[in-house]
Amino acid sequence: MTDSGDTAVTAGLRDRLWQAVLDGDAYTTTDVLRQSLDAGLDKETLLLGLVAPVQEQVGLAWAANRITVAQEHAATAANERAVTALIPAASARRRQRGRVTVACVDGEWHAFPARLVAEVLQLHGWQVDYLGPQIPVAHLIDHLHRTGADAVLLSSSIPARLPTAHAVITACQAAGMPVMAGGRAFGPDGRYARACGADRWAADARGAAAALEAGLRAPGPAAARQAVDDLPHLADQEYTMVVGARSRLVEQTLTDLEKDAPAMQLYTDVQRHRTAEDFAFIVDFLATALYVDDTDLFTGFVTWTADVLEARSVSARCLPPGLDLIARQLRDFPRATALLREGAAAVAARPRPGPGETAPGPGGVA
Repeated sequence: MTDSGDTAVTAGLRDRLWQAVLDGDAYTTTDVLRQSLDAGLDKETLLLGLVAPVQEQVGLAWAANRITVAQEHAATAANERAVTALIPAASARRRQRGRVTVACVDGEWHAFPARLVAEVLQLHGWQVDYLGPQIPVAHLIDHLHRTGADAVLLSSSIPARLPTAHAVITACQAAGMPVMAGGRAFGPDGRYARACGADRWAADARGAAAALEAGLRAPGPAAARQAVDDLPHLADQEYTMVVGARSRLVEQTLTDLEKDAPAMQLYTDVQRHRTAEDFAFIVDFLATALYVDDTDLFTGFVTWTADVLEARSVSARCLPPGLDLIARQLRDFPRATALLREGAAAVAARPRPGPGETAPGPGGVA
């Protein structure tokens, strides 16, 4: 959720805000935002042209190993506290347009993008129920029935949550509620939002506000159809089988890698645990790519993983053989093995990032 706004004023303010959030200093962060208002920035430009780019920089710094997970969390908390101090819960125009619900998909902890959307919509005159991270679908539907919202806006940053997002979208539409999807998980052009049947996709908070103002139609009866009708390729059961075999796939891959790469036998328990986590994420993204039938989703994740590993001085050489070992276990699944071959080729062919650089990832897993 970014806005260009690259004037000399905002560039200087971004530098100051970046240093404040990097220090986890919510007081200075708040001061910077207040001074930005005094400098003539309106609240929407401040949120989307200042806060959002700095928050994105936080994620890139984590991926490039310039800051720790703890620093990333502290920086996000400082940004959130500053936004809370800056924008009162009540808006003078809050009830003029209607009522909407903004929530993250169940299992999605990256809530700050959704928070920015909620704040911008309030500035545009909407009454917003902001439910925060990972709201279970049953509780979301109950909330929608109780409040009579005009629409629900779902946010997700991690593509591995797309199957859950599809279920949430279908449930909301079955309750007669139009759904707008947003966030990095749904693809740069919204392709996965369309695959999951969302009524609308928005690239950013301003796009969400414009779409709401243009009007979202309530879904018809056809919206309650089963997921397999939306994604006919799921009939081959490859997605279901990979999800069911997740633990076995990871465990067997690590066992086989230790046989093929004796150096892995010297790994500490921590190193082995982290390697297992990496391959668990790989299997998760493999399953999601099978779900939406999209090669780019998988190759994008494994090449990003390789860059993140090497930013931490960990060789990514084990990734292609690891992908090959997973493919051997899934040799009877043609779509899965094709994805794994493409992933291995992409890792081998990827351009190496420069020192301290890491390409923007598929949402991150910090």
